[in-house]
Amino acid sequence: MIHELPKLDYSKDALSPIMSEETLDLHHGKHHQTYITNLNNFIKDTDMEDMSLENIILNSSKDNSKAGIFNNASQHWNHNLFWKCMKPNGGGNIPPKLEKRIINDFGSLDEFKKEFKNAGVTQFGSGWCWLSINNGKLVVTKTANAENPLIKNMKPILGCDVWEHSYYIDYRNKRPEYLDKFVENLINWEFVESLLD
Repeated sequence: MIHELPKLDYSKDALSPIMSEETLDLHHGKHHQTYITNLNNFIKDTDMEDMSLENIILNSSKDNSKAGIFNNASQHWNHNLFWKCMKPNGGGNIPPKLEKRIINDFGSLDEFKKEFKNAGVTQFGSGWCWLSINNGKLVVTKTANAENPLIKNMKPILGCDVWEHSYYIDYRNKRPEYLDKFVENLINWEFVESLLD
């Protein structure tokens, strides 16, 4: 199975000025494509060639000798989710079913947003912040580098990339501002809600 770069659901300039066309072009067209190219090269003629992306991630995460496969497979999966979690004129009102779950598990929407942004801000170095389902409950976590909550038996439904290539062109070293804009102006809450069940 050959892994391919997914098409975006929006044009490269559609998230501007929150995420510029230059950032999206480099991030999607260069960084994400590199992970896919590396992954295809790593798994060619191996027993992982016909596995699903999720199974490649789960199998390689347990084996240090397969770190290259894991890092590239996981980053491919992470970015597939990341692109879907954004839309032009995103943010705003959260659909009722998801809103109810968030309030139930975090106490309030504000508390959830605070936890999510804080996870991204406090992730030292490269990584991700996540909203995931863990044993039926919504939880916020952060992971380093390519890791994601799949390897902890969680189901990620929202991910934000806090590697510098996600925001440095637009925000320089202001990661908190990037996270604030991501939450308030980019998230495709309808897509996130669709992953609840």
